[in-house]
Amino acid sequence: MQRFYLLSTGGTIEKVYSEQRGVVENRAAKLDRYLNILRLPDAEIHAEHLMNKDSLEMTDTDRAQVRDRVAELLPEGAPIVISHGTDTMVETGRFLEASFPGLKVPIVLTGAMTPLGFEGSDGLQNLTESLLAARLVAPGVYIVMHGQVFPVSRARKDKDRATFVWI
Repeated sequence: MQRFYLLSTGGTIEKVYSEQRGVVENRAAKLDRYLNILRLPDAEIHAEHLMNKDSLEMTDTDRAQVRDRVAELLPEGAPIVISHGTDTMVETGRFLEASFPGLKVPIVLTGAMTPLGFEGSDGLQNLTESLLAARLVAPGVYIVMHGQVFPVSRARKDKDRATFVWI
């Protein structure tokens, strides 16, 4: 049985539509509901909700909270997947990479351009691919989106194409 840690920080992947306000916003964690529909018979996933923020609202204090929780989990020796908003995903990934030289496990950041549960959402695909990538890649910090695995130092978001690209 492969153990994973999944840390949720919010972002588009977890957004919901507010009928009262007529906007899409971060209100409550919903990754657990989607994990339960995946067929992962040999995976033990420990999901933890850290925050529910749009990544454009993430602060240095929020990134430090993510770093501190990752530091607590690293001695477990299990891969860590972090759901995160795409706008500042690279920034958080690079912060983690700088915070943990000599990693012994992979840390994978993923998210979505369209919220889970919305028609055409890429969230479930990206979540599934992240869990697979976390099994296969060497220790380090990565972004997994749309069938691609990027070392965090080689990725950037291309807003015009609504995906990540190599730099």
